[in-house]
Amino acid sequence: MARLAVVVLFVVAALWSSEAKILKRCDIARELRSQGFPESQMRDWVCLVENESAGNTGKVSPTNKNGSKDYGLFQINDKYWCTRSGPAGKDCHVTCAEVITDDITKASTCAKKIYKRHGFRAWYGWRNHCQGSLPDISNC
Repeated sequence: MARLAVVVLFVVAALWSSEAKILKRCDIARELRSQGFPESQMRDWVCLVENESAGNTGKVSPTNKNGSKDYGLFQINDKYWCTRSGPAGKDCHVTCAEVITDDITKASTCAKKIYKRHGFRAWYGWRNHCQGSLPDISNC
């Protein structure tokens, strides 16, 4: 019973110390620009982030049908891209905890890798909401 209390306390402390941000549209564009995302694709990336995580850098999805989860601003999946527990690994060589912080550097690097391999179609949020209907970021 004491071990359970320690585990619960650790989990609560980890969640409490999370430094997730909720980014609005222009904040998303500004962050993506600072991470070197191409301006020619900026509206697609902003749309993707809005539809995948609603701009929440710390979002963790409920468990998917295949037992995986999605993490962070870009909803990076732990089946292929990040390691849920243990050392950094999988294709992006990161832990899932590293892609749910307010510093989106590692999440951005991983998202670019995913895009390079699969394009925007790798994300259901982009597929279902962004094709042909991109947000206006002209004031950003």
